[in-house]
Amino acid sequence: MNAQWYYMTSGWFGKAKRVGPISEQDMLLRIDKGKIQPETLVQSKKTRERWVPMSTVGPAMKRWEKSHPPANEQPTADKSSLS
Repeated sequence: MNAQWYYMTSGWFGKAKRVGPISEQDMLLRIDKGKIQPETLVQSKKTRERWVPMSTVGPAMKRWEKSHPPANEQPTADKSSLS
């Protein structure tokens, strides 16, 4: 279950650069940090060695949605607890 992943990132002068292989755990950490976003192209044996947008990889999108909730759903600070 531990596939090796690759992803594309912008290099010098906007030229695409392939990064990897990285482990699934490392990929999840990069998703949490926003380095890999839904439109980022990713590849592994799980994608049949094809480049696909991260948004088409179910578990990766679940992780993205968990760590990057929409702005209207982000928790707000309770002013009564700040006193």
